[in-house]
Order: sequence, then structure tokens, then C-alpha cells
Amino acid sequence: MSKREAFLAAACEEHVQDFKKDKTEPFDVEEVVQEMPRDQRFTLWGNLDSLLRDVLQELPPERWEENRDEGMEVESAADPRHTRGSCVHKSPTRRDTYSALLEIAHRLHKVLVSLPVSESVAPLQLHIHTLCEAWWKKGLKEKEEFGRTAFLISLQKSFILKKQVVEIQRVWSLHDVLLSLDYTSEENKQIIDLLLQCFHRPNYIRNDDGKRFLVFLFSWNVDFIPAIHGTIKNQLEFYSKTMTAQITEIYFRAWKKASGDFLEKIESSCIQDFMQKAIFLHRASPVHAKVRQIVSYFHSRKGCNKVDKMLCNLYKPILWKALSVPNFEVRANATLLFTEAFPVHDPEQNNKNIDEVIQKQLDTAMGLLDDPHPTVRSNATLGVCKILAKCWELLPPTIITDFLKKLVTELSADTSSPDVRCSVFKCLTIVLDNSLSHPLLEKLLPTLKYSLHDNSEKVRTAFLDMLIKVKAVRAAKFWDVCNMDHLLARLAIDSHSVSKRIVDLLFKSFFPVNDSEREWCCRCITLIQMNPMAARKFYQHAHKHTAPTNIIKLMLAIRRVVNSCIQTDCDLSDINDSNKENSALAEPLLGKDMVVVSGLLEVVVILWRSVEKALKQNEEAQKYTFAKFGSVMGTYFQAFEDERCTVPLIQLASLMPPAAVPTFSCGVLSRLRRMDSGAVPTQYVQLLDCMCRWGQAADILELVTDWLTEALPKQGDNSKRKVRIQETVEAKPDLALAYLEYLFRHTLTREKVLALGPQPLKQLHTVLGNWRQSVLYTHLSSTTEDPKSPSVETALKVFMHHGRLGAHLQHSSSEGRDYLLSLEHVAAWVAERVLPFLAKRTKDDDEEDSETFQPLAAQITESFLTVCRDVLLVGLADDTFKGQILHLCSLTLLSEAGYLCIPAVLLILKEVVDSYVPEENNNNNNQAHENEEDESTVALSVVANIFQKIIELLARRLRKEPEEGRQLCQSAVPGLADFLQAAQTQDKAPLCGVFSTLFAVIVVEKRHLLQKITHPEEVITPESVEDMPPLSSILLSVILKSASLTRAFLTEVSSSFDSEAISNLNELAAVLHVLAVIRHTGQSKAGLKSAATSVQLQIHRHAVTSEDTKDIQRVIYESSVKTLNEILDL
Repeated sequence: MSKREAFLAAACEEHVQDFKKDKTEPFDVEEVVQEMPRDQRFTLWGNLDSLLRDVLQELPPERWEENRDEGMEVESAADPRHTRGSCVHKSPTRRDTYSALLEIAHRLHKVLVSLPVSESVAPLQLHIHTLCEAWWKKGLKEKEEFGRTAFLISLQKSFILKKQVVEIQRVWSLHDVLLSLDYTSEENKQIIDLLLQCFHRPNYIRNDDGKRFLVFLFSWNVDFIPAIHGTIKNQLEFYSKTMTAQITEIYFRAWKKASGDFLEKIESSCIQDFMQKAIFLHRASPVHAKVRQIVSYFHSRKGCNKVDKMLCNLYKPILWKALSVPNFEVRANATLLFTEAFPVHDPEQNNKNIDEVIQKQLDTAMGLLDDPHPTVRSNATLGVCKILAKCWELLPPTIITDFLKKLVTELSADTSSPDVRCSVFKCLTIVLDNSLSHPLLEKLLPTLKYSLHDNSEKVRTAFLDMLIKVKAVRAAKFWDVCNMDHLLARLAIDSHSVSKRIVDLLFKSFFPVNDSEREWCCRCITLIQMNPMAARKFYQHAHKHTAPTNIIKLMLAIRRVVNSCIQTDCDLSDINDSNKENSALAEPLLGKDMVVVSGLLEVVVILWRSVEKALKQNEEAQKYTFAKFGSVMGTYFQAFEDERCTVPLIQLASLMPPAAVPTFSCGVLSRLRRMDSGAVPTQYVQLLDCMCRWGQAADILELVTDWLTEALPKQGDNSKRKVRIQETVEAKPDLALAYLEYLFRHTLTREKVLALGPQPLKQLHTVLGNWRQSVLYTHLSSTTEDPKSPSVETALKVFMHHGRLGAHLQHSSSEGRDYLLSLEHVAAWVAERVLPFLAKRTKDDDEEDSETFQPLAAQITESFLTVCRDVLLVGLADDTFKGQILHLCSLTLLSEAGYLCIPAVLLILKEVVDSYVPEENNNNNNQAHENEEDESTVALSVVANIFQKIIELLARRLRKEPEEGRQLCQSAVPGLADFLQAAQTQDKAPLCGVFSTLFAVIVVEKRHLLQKITHPEEVITPESVEDMPPLSSILLSVILKSASLTRAFLTEVSSSFDSEAISNLNELAAVLHVLAVIRHTGQSKAGLKSAATSVQLQIHRHAVTSEDTKDIQRVIYESSVKTLNEILDL
């Protein structure tokens, strides 16, 4: 039996297992079916139809999922029948009668529809899908049904399969199916939804076939275009810039291919809609930039008659009106579109009409440069410059000159807006891109030279960017535009962003890399002579413009020049190099001009620091540089004794190892030791830097420790303690503290000191702590002053350094809280020994002594609280420490003169509140979180109580001593503002009492004032905080400076009414007076109205019906109602 006969026989159910494919013998099903006579094909279709019907009856698709194993067996058993999906590709033709095959296709179609579409596609499902696709492409009977299903499944698979590109290609190959579908039919709603989803899919938008398909969708149905456009607009916010560009290309291609109703719909519903959005959207809108990008793409395609005509027609009803509307943002947006699309004209008109239209538009552009709003003028400046750069050859010279004169002479000096001035210089760089503009700009730009000194940094930056552009395109000589002296003067004093641009502009002038090293030195000397400060700034940026090798060459060249200034025979072999060009005779002769020499030495230091990292990476170059400079440093110190030279020489020595400068390095510690007590920082900071860089910070620390120890008052025989210094020098505690202050204030020196380890620092910490009792308490408790004892100012400084050193040591400590415990002991000492001096004076106390002790006790307490604030600020404090410090704050405020420490206490409260930042709850640490909550609640409750005490003290001082009270309140304002900002960010119950306290004290103070009124004329509604009572004025001034504080305060006002805390007319009037003050500031209108509504609900309960016009309560009531109405009418 032949293979064809075997295959035909296998189409019957009883013989299906008999057909076996032999891999060694080729068997092409399609070829076999094509070669069959028509009657055999009819027989094949009939047999296959019967077989398929029997298989589906035995195991319908509904049971395939339940009987997966049986299903697989059936599918396996049906392997020969899988060929029916592929053999249909070429077998039936339009001339065939294939009713049986059509029946098979219908049965398989039902199977395909019943199967879910998923990532893992079964072979059977794939074959049936292929069958449906082939049926459509061959144009067979009832192809619409099969084509629709094939298209739908391909569309679904293109969303879920990992390899989506193949399915997208298949979707595109079936796109004609859409033309046979009814857009309005409910049956096709699923397909429409999927089609709209295509515009969400990056794979469709980026793929070429996907783009073709999306472009085609614009031509499927006119009513579908608005749906597409709406979908894209909804997604526009989430598109990247690249995706937006792809979407724009799709719009443009769709518009280009469209005609008739489709073209009109795309233009009116899509393109014109984008134009309107580009004009009317706020610039802060997240989609404004995307819309502008889309519209700009159409502008960029100008030059084609069809595009020009479309832009003209679509802009005509919207653009020209938008240029003259009252809203400046709309005018600004319209200006950008107009100038970008310029000229907006209809190319089908005659030349005369086009010229008239363009002239009118040029007049409009000139008018926009005079717009009253600076944003419009800035946009018009940008637009005009783009027009000039693009259309220079086409515009009349008079028009060009008028525009440039307008920009250069008027708008560049626009005093009302730095943004406009900035725009002029930024946009002139666009004009400079057109070389035809250079001759005219060369004449006009010099008038802008004083813009370098504009009071706005961004204008100066833009001006310099323009000069850099002038230099790059060689439009003019930049020094003709702006004088070199002006550039150097600005370089000397301006910010980093301006300075780096000036260096970029001048670099080749003062560091011509391609010239000789001698020329580099000559330029360097010239720069120093012109402006020494500018020279320093210039060489700070030089390393960004050239290689480290050139920097080192310049350093060595400067060394040779400095050597030529020394009239001595030292190191002549080194000074006179073999190279004649580099010989001493060839170097510039300076004599001993100390200004230039010191400048050169400063430049060497600056250059060395800029390449220090590069030198460390090249050991050979580093050794060579050390040797070269080390060999002459001793001579330099002898020859240049002027202070201007000494400072850079010390800095230069600090950059080398001590062995390279042995003569100098051996004497640095002795110089520090012999320094006068009153020495200014410039005399010792360079030496301290040297010691730290050389790794000799331990010697400084030992000197400081010895001086502070020696300065302590002697008790008994102290012969065992000797000052370990070579010569007898008096103790200098003030200088020791100055050294210590510098060492810990600067990062480099602080790191070197802390790296010494705990032993020397712990010893210093102990010595500093000894001063507290031996010196500071003696000053506090003694009525007579010992002239040999250190001053109280010195003792206070030592006291603060002790606390700060403890904080540094605690931070460096890997475990334990020894130094926090030390600070807690100091807190206990302050409470026990210092606070009694803040207590109320008794009759037995000498009044003069008390007036001396109280300020000193307050200074000690404030100094300690300041140190504790720093500990809290850097996050070193634990809950125990916070509790101790809060307890100390409470004790301080309970003292008679404790009010003196209110500013310091407020700073402590602020840091404590900040330390309890709300954190997200962690399910794994619920118990720990609850414990933390309890601790924070207790601490914040204490904070709220202390704050209430502070407000009470401020009120008391204002009553007893009004002038002193006002000064105290003013000193507390910064701390009060910081604390309230911290409190309002915490969403915890204890801190709600803070704003309750503020509200209560303001209402009580104002109510007391209203109760004292005796004449109706005295009932006046305040308009500003100055019209309020003293404490209320201070508190409200703090609150109203912050919008968030104002909202929190108004929330407290409303909640007070909810709790019925306000009970009488005077209190209501007081509240309204506060609200009136807030109303005049224009802040938080929503919160203000809410609070006023709360007042309105209660005020009518206190209506006064008396007819006596002199009745104070009636006047207060009427005034309150009037104020309330004014607030509610906002």
C-alpha cells in the first residue's frame, strides 16, 4: 500500500493507529494532498469530518482540563489528524467544493474559541489558529468569522507572550480583518478595547510593524479616532520622552496618509486639541512638556506645503486670540508656539499676501517683546532669536537690526526681571550659530559688558556662557566685548559657578598649554600682577582643563622662577638646569617683589593640592617633586621672611613629609609652644595643619593637656607633676583652648586627633573635667577674685570643651555609654551646685553678689544645655540621657532666674521632639515598638509640660518687667519657631497640648484686655500682630511666618470649639480678633473659614439685646459679628 493510500485509510477511526510516519522516508502532507484527485480529497474531508466528530463526542473540549492526561493521549493519538490544520494552507481553492472541509473548520473553530489564550500555547491550538489565519488569507467561504478569530487571538497573544514581536507581525499581517468588522457592534467591543490597549504597549509603539498597525488604526473608523486620542492623552503623563517621540511619529504618519473625513477628524480632534492644550495647560502640568514635544514635532516638519497649510488652518482660530488674552501663562505658551511655527502662512496664497502676513507676524513678535509680564518677554526673546537664526537670509536688514537692538539695548537691561535679562544672553547663543549674524553682533555686543556685574548670578552665568560661545564661533574677540580687568575682578569675588566659566574663558590666555613652560610662568606672573585674588581662583580650576603632568611642570617652572629671586649660591646646580631655555638667565627676573613672590608660592600650594591625589598614585613623580621643593625650602624660609610669603611656605611644607623639610619641621612644635597667649589664628593655624598632616597631632594634644593641667590652681605639694617641656614656659590655657577649638572644628585636623586612640583623649577629657570644680565653681561661689586664677570666660570655654570632647569620644566608642554617663554626672552637678544660684534671693544675701552670681549661673547652665543640644542633634543621646536633660530643664525653669535659660531650653525641646521621628511599624518587633511608643509618649508629655511652663514664665516676665520681658521674648523667637515646626510634624497626642497652650494663652491675654475696656471707642478689631497684646503678638508673629504652623493653629482653634472650651462672649471676641489678624495675612483661607464657621455656631448664643449704645458687651458683640461676616465673605 502506498503512503498516499495509507494516509487516506488512516483518516478512519478504526485505522488511525495504523499510520506511522517514517522519519527516514520523507512524507509531505501538503504535497500529498495537493496531488490527490478531487474525489480523493472529498473522501479525505469526509473521513476527517467523521473522525473529528467522533473524537469530540468522546472527549469534548470542556473536559480537557479535567482529564489532562486523557486529553494528552487523545491529542497524541490524533497526531495524523494535526496535519489537517497545515494541509489546508494550499489545498482548497476557490474552484473546489469543500463543504466537508468547511464543516471541519467550523468544528475546529469552536474548539479554538473554547480554549483559553495563555503564555503556553498547545500545538493543537497553534494549528487551529494557523488554519483560521490561512482560511482568511485564501479568501475562502465564511472567511470573516475565521479571520476575526485569528486576529483576536493574535492580538491577545501579542500582549501575553514573551516573544511578542512575532505576534505583532502576525497582527499586522491580519490588519485587513478590521475592515470587515462593524465598529458599532457590541460583539466587537472586546476587540476595540484590545486595540486601544495597543497604545499602552511599548512593544507596539517601538516596533516597525507595530507602528504600521497603530497608524492603520487611525484609518479603520472615523469614530475610533477620538477614542485613540483619549487613550493616548490619558497615558501621556507616563510616557518617557522617547516614547512620546514615537507616539508623535505615529500621529504624523496617520495624518500624512489620511484623507477626507479621516484627515479632518485627525486634524480637528487630535492635532488641534494638542495645540489648544499646549496653549492653555499650566506650565507646571506633568503633561505640558509632552504636549509641547508633540506640537514641536509638527513644527519641525514645516517646509512641506501640506504641513504649512495644516498649521495655518488649525492655528487660525486659536493662536492669535491666545496672544492677547489677560492670562500671562496663556500668552507665554502661545508665544512659544507662534515663534516656533513662524511663519504661519498658507502656501497656496500669492506672494504679496504671504509677505503681508509675515510682516504682520513680525510686528506681533516685536510687540510680544514689550509684553507687561516677564515670562512672556522671556519666551518672546527665545522665539525671536530662533526666528533670526533660522530666517536671517530671508528677513530685511532693518527688521534684523530692530530686533537685535531691542534685545541688546533694552531687554538685556530689563530692571524688572532677571529672567528676561538671562533669556537675552542664553538666546543670543542661538543667533550666534548663524555665521551671518557675526558682523552685526560684533558691533552690538560690546554694549553688554557691564552685564558681567549684574546683581543676579544666573544673569552673570548666562552672560559668560554667551562669551564662551562668542569665543568658540569666533564671532568677535571676547575681550572686546568685556574688558579683561572686569573679568578678573569678577573672578576674584564671584561664586563657583561664575568663576569656573571665567576660567574656561581665560584658560588658554593664561595657561597656553602648547607654549613653553617659561611662557606659562610669564602669564602666571602677569595674572598675579593684574589681580592676585583672581590668580588664586584661576589656578584652583586649572586642573580641570589640563593634565596633572602640566600642573606639575608649572609648579617646577615657578620654583625655578622663585629660585632666580634669591641672590645666593645655594643649590646653583639645581637652579641652573642644563636646558638653556630653563636656565636662571632665561627666567623672568623679579628681584624681591614680595607681592609677586608670595603670589607664586600661593599658586604652587593651590596647584599642588589640586594634583595631590594624582601624585600619590605616581610614586616616582611624588618623590621627584618632594626632592625638588625640599632642597630649596630652607632657603625660602631664610630669604622670604615676609608674612605674606611665610603662610604659603608653611602650607607648602605641610604638603611634604617632615623629612623633606627637616630644618622647618623640627621647630614647629617649639613655635607653637612659644606663641603669645593673645595670638591671632593666622599665626598658628598653618602650623597646626602641618603637625596634623605630618602625623604629630599627639604632640599638640600633649602640649594642650600640659598647659591646661598647669593652669589649674595648686593644692598642696604638687612637685610630682612636672610640665614636660624643654624650656620653662608659662601655662597658656587660653591658647590651649584656641588650639583645641581649631583642631576639632576642621574635618582634617579632627580626624587626625580622633585617630590617636582613647588614651591621650581620655587624659585630656579628665583634665578638662577637673576645671569644673577647681575653677568654674570657685568663680561661682567665691565673693573675691583670685588674680592668679584663670578667668571665668576661660573656665566656661573649658567647661564646654569638656562636654563636646565627651560627645566626640562617645561617637568614637564602639560600645558602652561611659561618656554619656559623664555628661549625666555633669547635669547632676549643674542641678546640685549651679541651679541654687538661680534661686530666689533671701534677705541675708548681698544683692550685688546675687546680681553677679545669677548671670554666671545662667551662663553655665546655658553652656551645658547647648552642649547637650549638640549631643541630641547628632543622634548620640539615648532615652536615659534625654530623660536626665529634660529633668534638668524642668529644674532650671523652676528656679527664680530660670527664665534666663529659656532660649537654650527651647532648643533642647526641639531636638528631643526631632529624635522621636515617626517610623513605620515593623511586625517582627511589635513588642519593642510598643516599648518605644511608651518611652516616647512619656518624654513628649514632659516636653509639652516644660513648654507650658516656658509660656507661663514669658507671661510673668512681661507683667513684672515689660521691657526685660520683651527682650526675653525676642531672644526666644528662633528657638520657639524651630520647636513649633518640630512639634507640628509629630502626630502624637502629647504634643497636641503645645498648640492648645498657645491658643489658650493668646485667648486669655486678649480676653483680659477686653474685660478692662471702659469705653465703646476702645473696641477695635486688630489688623496686624502689632495690634495684639505683647505675648500674643510675639507668638502670632512666629506662627504666621509658617503656613504649616498657621494650619495647625487654626485646627486647634476649631477643635477648641468642638470641645466647648470657649464659654463667653469676650473669649469669642478674642478668638475673632486672632482670626482677623490671620485674615489680613491672606494665609490658610480654608482653615480660617472652618474656624470662623465654628465661631458662627456659638456666637448667636451670646447675642446682646440691650438697646444702650454705650453697653460695652453690645459693642463687642456687634464688632464680633461684623468681623465674622468679613471672614466668611472671603
